[in-house]
Amino acid sequence: MTDLQQGGNAPVPADRLTVSFAWTPAAGREVDADASAYLLTASGKVRGDADMVFYNQPQGGEGGVRFVTGPGQGTFEVDLARLPSEIERVVFCVTIHEAQAKGQTLALLEGAKIDVASSGGASALRFVPSLAGAAEAAMTFGELYLRNGQWKFRAVGQGFTGGLAPLARSFGIDVAEDAPAAAPPPPPPPAPKPVSLSKVTLEKAGQTVSLEKRGSSFGEITVNLNWSRGRKGFFGGGSAIDLDLGCLFELSDGRKGVVQALGNAFGSFAQEPFIALSGDDRTGDVSQGETMRINGARWADIRRIAIFANIYDGVPNWQQTDGVVLVTMPDQPPIEVRMTEGQNDRRLCGIVLIENDAGRLKVTRIVDYVRDQKVLDESLGWGLRWVAGRKD
Repeated sequence: MTDLQQGGNAPVPADRLTVSFAWTPAAGREVDADASAYLLTASGKVRGDADMVFYNQPQGGEGGVRFVTGPGQGTFEVDLARLPSEIERVVFCVTIHEAQAKGQTLALLEGAKIDVASSGGASALRFVPSLAGAAEAAMTFGELYLRNGQWKFRAVGQGFTGGLAPLARSFGIDVAEDAPAAAPPPPPPPAPKPVSLSKVTLEKAGQTVSLEKRGSSFGEITVNLNWSRGRKGFFGGGSAIDLDLGCLFELSDGRKGVVQALGNAFGSFAQEPFIALSGDDRTGDVSQGETMRINGARWADIRRIAIFANIYDGVPNWQQTDGVVLVTMPDQPPIEVRMTEGQNDRRLCGIVLIENDAGRLKVTRIVDYVRDQKVLDESLGWGLRWVAGRKD
């Protein structure tokens, strides 16, 4: 038996050979290593994928090379006479399976060696590569090669980074990439949140509610002001209170104005400012109170609206009015704001601010009692010019 050093070569002992491998995984380590053989032409490449012989394709070269399991780590039976004439080299390699994922190298194989023997005979040629400290996960241990009509064996000991797949590709094998793990199916879309039609009551200053459109528009938005009925005499001389609903508005193009009975500024639902006051209940006898309609289909044209209630005639007595504003629209919960904590020396109450918040409808409770529209304007930074006026 001849021990070959790396790079050494020697004639093979017969035409029918066994090329066997042996190694032992390092103590306490599980190492999945495999032997493989590649039948190469003068170009250094295989003729096709069938020229790779390993555990999963145990025969190649028209029966000239067969992989068999047995003692050690596997044996290749080689019949040189049966090899196709184009085959001039048979390369024998060892690779570690999933080396990168496991962080393993050939250094974990102890006592690794390759033996060449005549079929049924004892080992004639041996090579023990130095694997201590090896950083590679694949290595060509040795090769049979044809030189001047004679087959010889060479001790190679050449490492290869990357494992079996890149090693096989280097010899011309078409290795399919592992299919990436299928992406998990997307979670089913959440069930549509049911529309809650429960009333929303804004009870604290600055309290806000935002509503998303449930369709192409908010539809017709109504703002209703109602207050206590049948209490004529509370506000002087036995007459009913003349409580007016109105608003400051600002359109998206910056134009501003007011909608109120005073000055007959009743607005328009179909035209700008897309806000219309239903009328003027001067007696308090209209049970539905006063209503303002906002064209939700033109919500994009509206930037903000400040709703207010104004005691036009009579002595202010906000506690007695028990006024309440209700903002309603299709498929949305009604929003209620009560005018509490009244200050009877102030005639006007800014009730809610309705804003276009990136398409959403944002309602914020104000309920701030002030002297008149001009003071409310200034407190909200509206910037209108005001002059005294009367209904008649």
